[in-house]
Amino acid sequence: MIELDETDREILRALVRDATQSAGAIGRALGLSQPATWRRINRLQKAGVIAGRRIDLDLDRLGFGVTVFLGIKLATKGRVSLEDFERAASAIPEVQTIQHVLGLYDYRLRIVARDLSDFERVLRRRIMTLPGVGNVEANVLLSEERRPGPLG
Repeated sequence: MIELDETDREILRALVRDATQSAGAIGRALGLSQPATWRRINRLQKAGVIAGRRIDLDLDRLGFGVTVFLGIKLATKGRVSLEDFERAASAIPEVQTIQHVLGLYDYRLRIVARDLSDFERVLRRRIMTLPGVGNVEANVLLSEERRPGPLG
């Protein structure tokens, strides 16, 4: 585990708000030089604290108006490897995340679809044909709030 000082935390907060900011812009906001800020960001990346940068897409504007969380209980864990299930699920374009979880279900999938009939098609033709699928529970996302996370 890497030691983080308050300046490191401020840099991380700035990047969480907008990962496209330059080291110079972040440095100016924090009273640091661009090279000093860049060195800190580079150190955080090399230590694995910054695992990557990503873009958040507006799924509604792209035509994906429905997000569904599926809880999936595998019926035949002994006969189907978890890797086989994960590989097959990750090949489905509508599946955004695959989480192996502890509890009532073995997996939690986040799926996007154009509408409910599109989701039904994905469920029937793709999800229910995955290796080892047993019980499935769907929860439709009504709204989502972005939380700042532990660095808040």
